[in-house]
Amino acid sequence: MDETPVKQRTTAAYHAQAVASFAVALTAVALGIYHLDADGWVRAFLGVAVLYLTTSAFTLAKVVRDRQELTGIVSRVDQARMEKILADYDPFQPKV
Repeated sequence: MDETPVKQRTTAAYHAQAVASFAVALTAVALGIYHLDADGWVRAFLGVAVLYLTTSAFTLAKVVRDRQELTGIVSRVDQARMEKILADYDPFQPKV
């Protein structure tokens, strides 16, 4: 069975860019809500809605990542089983 570790596909720069982009977007929305010409309860409602949307997005990203990792694990287990079957198979062994 192949024991090579799964390689990470993203770089530190990509991670930093994603975090910075998220921070800029959240700050822009928060500033927009703060400077909105509306009552306090409207701003509070929009603030709670943004927080709910943010937590929902994180949850969705985690669910998608978990499903993708599960698919990869199942694929590797199936590949290991197939390699074992092929390694144990001897075409010259007489059939009983």
